[in-house]
Amino acid sequence: MDWLETRELAYFIAVAEELHFGRAAERLRIAQPPLSRAIRQLEQRLGVELFERTSRKVMLTAAGEVLLHEARKALDAVAAAARRTQRVAEPKLVMVMKPGSDGGMLQAILDTYATEPDALPVQVQVCAIGEQAQILRDGRADVAVLHLPYDDTSGFDVEQLRVEGAVAILPAGHRYADRDRLWMSDLEGEPMPRWPGMTGTGPEVRDAAQLMQLITLGQMIAVLPESARIGLREDLVAVPVVDGPITTIAIGWPERSSSRAVAAFVRAAIAVAEKEIRLDVGSASSARAGLSGTPRPAG
Repeated sequence: MDWLETRELAYFIAVAEELHFGRAAERLRIAQPPLSRAIRQLEQRLGVELFERTSRKVMLTAAGEVLLHEARKALDAVAAAARRTQRVAEPKLVMVMKPGSDGGMLQAILDTYATEPDALPVQVQVCAIGEQAQILRDGRADVAVLHLPYDDTSGFDVEQLRVEGAVAILPAGHRYADRDRLWMSDLEGEPMPRWPGMTGTGPEVRDAAQLMQLITLGQMIAVLPESARIGLREDLVAVPVVDGPITTIAIGWPERSSSRAVAAFVRAAIAVAEKEIRLDVGSASSARAGLSGTPRPAG
């Protein structure tokens, strides 16, 4: 079969996302008839129908769903190849993360990375919620701080750094603000943030500052990884949620990357995470030892 062209894939993605040939043509700034012909020719070359067309609507077939997923990855890979090639002229490592997603480890990782022989200057890019995987995938970044299982890691190599429990972020005046722990059942009926592309009972939230402001105003609460308590505003509180979702902080980079700078950054991240785990274990052991020597209260 002949090679698929990026133009064909871009045309197909536009129709698949709009599910309307007219709107897709406007988005692509071309006339509708040549777009329709291009899609029909693509179907003929592949030997499958990509869309079910009726007089009232356009829907993706099962084959179309597969091609949409693969076409997006293919165009991201082409864009990534161009961007990474262009950046060779200005050697640097771009790391992307959403605000507060590093679990307080970033500065230690950067300091450790700076001691690596293959280290490059690091540009930290802070993105909106849910954007980091796409920015890494299309080549705008070399490494990313990801949260599992929420971020799509297809096409990445991933190293887990830390596993975190959950906390409920509440306004200081909330009825649960003085509790030492909560369960998810306690939070039923509370308005929760509506993340991009997902459902929720509260307003849509696209960045951390907006999220914290809305919680302060009493418009919602949020269940977040426990590191969200780092640098928390004075008018908010974080209460552990015993049965809340478990989140894994991870470092991700493109599959089969041959970049020595990326490999050095991953080594630094792992070293810092392992050191913090040893410190946490030591602190927990000391706390248990202290408790074991404390007399049981009378009565």
